[in-house]
Amino acid sequence: MKNVKVIIWGLGAMGGGIADMLLKKKGVDIVGVAGRGAKIGKSMYDYIKTPRGNRPDVRISAPEDVIKPGAADIVMLCTDSFTKEAFPRMKFILEQGINCITSAEEMAYPKAKNPELAEELDRIAKKNGVSLLGTGINPGLIMDLLVLIWTGCMEDVEHIVSRRVNSLSPFGPAVMSEQGIGITKEEFYLRKEGKGSGHLSGHVGFAESVGMICDGIGWNIDQFKQDMEPIVTDVDRKSPYGFAAAGDVAGVAMKAWGYRDGECVIEMDHPQQIEPEQVGVQTGDYVIIKGTPNVNMVNSPEIDGGIGTIAMCANMIPQVINAAPGLHTMLTLPVPRAIMGDMRDRIDPEKKIVK
Repeated sequence: MKNVKVIIWGLGAMGGGIADMLLKKKGVDIVGVAGRGAKIGKSMYDYIKTPRGNRPDVRISAPEDVIKPGAADIVMLCTDSFTKEAFPRMKFILEQGINCITSAEEMAYPKAKNPELAEELDRIAKKNGVSLLGTGINPGLIMDLLVLIWTGCMEDVEHIVSRRVNSLSPFGPAVMSEQGIGITKEEFYLRKEGKGSGHLSGHVGFAESVGMICDGIGWNIDQFKQDMEPIVTDVDRKSPYGFAAAGDVAGVAMKAWGYRDGECVIEMDHPQQIEPEQVGVQTGDYVIIKGTPNVNMVNSPEIDGGIGTIAMCANMIPQVINAAPGLHTMLTLPVPRAIMGDMRDRIDPEKKIVK
């Protein structure tokens, strides 16, 4: 069997990290990189940590020049957070007859906010005989799939708390902007009310995580709410892609609630900021479920959001290639697991990969 062939679209913090990870694996080749602007024509190795060494060079090309029928088994799309923005790119990939994994947060469970687009993507994927998955560390694993896994040992579930206290430092400029890193507290509230300059999304994925959990265990939620408040730093903080001066916003404290028959049954608690250790904040992941039996899971410090997202995307490649055509979520595919051997060994022999 030939190596699994991968194209990466978007060589920022996440796309570049996926490239670095795949270059360490056996049975997989990066055969193309799609980009734009000044990166066109440059070497992939100019933008990642791994030195080229004696590997064949991979030049960055416009998407239409590299993503073509038969060019690869799968495209890793790392350009957007939102389904609407990512939709034209995913549509293009699927119409070339190529599978796709995207790190767009809303795509972890797109029917939560974009049911029509989710249906259309499912239709396009099935028409072209390929599969599509959105995943990452969160949403995709920590605050949703991990919760569902824990309910597997329970007879009854009464109330769920999913908490992630994490660092934003590994993420790129797009996430810094979405979180409002470096803006003033006053500007934060203006943007929160839709009056300031620039978009402020905070954490993207609560609706998706709540939707995945509820569909997974069979709860019907009649009300969903979320809110965010700024985390203001009293010292200067600098991460690889962001900076917050003392007195400005270093992160966002996000909360969400899901109600069933008027009662709050799901709580999401997600304070995230750059360089939390600098001010004595201990990161961690927590699943607290009231039921039979109770669950109280603590993992501290947190699973690193950068490497976690990179690994989730890369490790799901075989599951997506093996999947039946259509739009998938982490509920419909085999659970993620590290690829320590040859990736080709994970590919179903009945699946025809690119020769």
